Amino acid sequence: MNDQNPAAADTLQVLSVIMPVYNEEATLAQVIERVLSLDLGVEIDLIAIDDGSADTSVAILDSIDDPRLRVVAHPQNRGKGAAIRSGLDAAKGEVVVIQDADLEYDPAQWADLLKPILSGEADVVYGSRFLGDAAGMRWQNRMANKGLTAMTRILFGTGITDMETCYKLIRLSVLDGLELEANRFDIEPEITARLLRRGVEIHEMPISYEARTHDDGKKIGWRDGVQAVKTLVKWRLRREV
Repeated sequence: MNDQNPAAADTLQVLSVIMPVYNEEATLAQVIERVLSLDLGVEIDLIAIDDGSADTSVAILDSIDDPRLRVVAHPQNRGKGAAIRSGLDAAKGEVVVIQDADLEYDPAQWADLLKPILSGEADVVYGSRFLGDAAGMRWQNRMANKGLTAMTRILFGTGITDMETCYKLIRLSVLDGLELEANRFDIEPEITARLLRRGVEIHEMPISYEARTHDDGKKIGWRDGVQAVKTLVKWRLRREV
């Protein structure tokens, strides 16, 4: 259990959305439109981190004239983890959420995911695809995700069902002093492992998800699964968290 009580209810004024972008020209404009069209009763602070894109992603970001969108540029590709860390450094909201720049996750679901935070019930909320609907997820990816989640449950004594979910809504104060290290997709297990090591309770809610393939631009591969295993073990054994 978390030794800190969840934050008081209704203390959310700004939601910082961290959006890593790497060669996402096919979906980027549509995802940004979805985010900026939301009416959540809080200010949206959208931080798009261009991670060295070689397509027209930068031009798309430059074409959007909206003060709620801020762009952070990585001159060279550094990986999703590095992009998330840059986004966290720039975030000004009380709560942060990660949004991929494709169409696998629908930000309209944030309204429900925010409820436990707004009520003061939780400081961290994960959207679980396996409590909801993981439409189109290949069996190989399903088994890999479930296997990594099972390993997380065993190593950290947790009951979570979807460690690798993109939708992690976290009060920024919970991340104080965490100093994340991962540069690639191992950012997901690092965040989860280190929160659990700190005794932070992770609240889960069901979400829907529409998987895309590598032909559609999906970038994660089996090597990232191996690195996720190493990351979970590392943060279980390391003394500092």
